[in-house]
Amino acid sequence: MTETTSAATSWQAFLAQQGAVFASDDSLHGAEASGFGAVAGAAVPEHFVAPLTDLGLISLSGDDAVSFLHNQITNDVEKLDLGSARLAGYCTPKGRLLATFLLWKDSQQIMLQLPRPLQTTIQKRLQMFVLRAKVKLVDQSEQRVALGLAGSKATEVLQQWFPVMPAHAYAKLDNEHGTLIRLADSRQAPRYQWITTVEQAIVAWPLLTQKLTPAATQVWRLSDIYAGVPSITKPTQEQFVPQMINFELIGGVNFKKGCYPGQEIVARSQYLGKLKRRSVLALVDGIDVTAGNEVFSSEDPGQPCGMVVNAEVANDGNSACLVEIKLAAADNGSIHVGSVAGPALKLLTLPYELAEPQ
Repeated sequence: MTETTSAATSWQAFLAQQGAVFASDDSLHGAEASGFGAVAGAAVPEHFVAPLTDLGLISLSGDDAVSFLHNQITNDVEKLDLGSARLAGYCTPKGRLLATFLLWKDSQQIMLQLPRPLQTTIQKRLQMFVLRAKVKLVDQSEQRVALGLAGSKATEVLQQWFPVMPAHAYAKLDNEHGTLIRLADSRQAPRYQWITTVEQAIVAWPLLTQKLTPAATQVWRLSDIYAGVPSITKPTQEQFVPQMINFELIGGVNFKKGCYPGQEIVARSQYLGKLKRRSVLALVDGIDVTAGNEVFSSEDPGQPCGMVVNAEVANDGNSACLVEIKLAAADNGSIHVGSVAGPALKLLTLPYELAEPQ
C-alpha cells in the first residue's frame, strides 16, 4: 500500500467512525459518503459540512503548464491570479462539453477539480496533447481532501483557520491550513470549499461538526443545483455546448481569449442569432430522476425537448434538477421526465437571469 493510498484509506476510515457509509458501486459519482445518521431525502441542513469524496483532482505543473491549459479549456488561465478560482469547460472540436472544472492555481501548480469518475479519462486526454510541452499532469485525488461547507455558521467556524475570509464568489486564499474557495451562494447561503490534507481534515472535523451538521456528499451536489451550477457527468458528456447549461452566465467561458477545441462553435452559438436552448431549475415528483434522462413537452410528445443535466433527491419524495431544454417548450405546455406520461417538472427561479448574449 502506497503512502497516498494509505492517506485516502485513513480518511474514509475516519469518516466511517463518524457514521459515514460509502457506496462504491455508483458509476455516476464513484465512492461517496452518505449516512451520518441522516435519512435520504430529509430536509437539507441550513448549516452543514460534507466530505466531497466524489471529486477528483488533477495538478498541472511545469514551465508550459499555463499556456498549455489556456489553449485547452473555455476560460482564461493566463490571467488567473492566486486570489481567484474559476469555472471552465473542456470541449470536443464540435464544441460539446466533455467535462466542467473548478480551476485554481498556487505558486507551484494549477489544479483542476472534476467528478472523480471522469478524472482518469480526462487526464489521459489532456496528456495526449502535451507533446513536447513542459507540462506534468498528476492525479492528486488521493492526496487532498475536499470539504464542502454551507451556511452563515460555516463562515464563523472557518475563521479558526482562515481569519480573513474570501468575500465573494470564486475568491480564494491559501495558508498553512490549505486552500479555501468561496463558491456561488445557494439559496442565499454562503458556500465554501476547503481543500486540505487528510491530517488537517481529521483534526478539523470534530471542531467543524460542533456547529455544522455533517452531511452526505449528495447534499453538496444538491446545493450546486439550487445555485444553478451544472456539472458534466458520464451520461451527459458531449451532449451540450456551454451555453446550453448556462455556463457562460456563471463565468465558465471567456469569449476574448484565444483558441481552444470547439472555440469556433462556442463563439458562433454566442454571437449568431438568439439562443434557443438553456438550462432551467426544476422540482419533479420522484427520487429516481438522474442525469441523462430525456424530457418531453406535452405540446410535442413525440420527441424529447431536453435532457436532465443534474438531479439530486431534495425532500418529500422530490428531486431537484437542472434541465437543459428548448426555451419554447418551457414557455408552452408542461414538461415531463421520460415521456409525457412521466412526472411533470415544476419550474423554479434560477438565482441568475437567463440573459441574451451581448
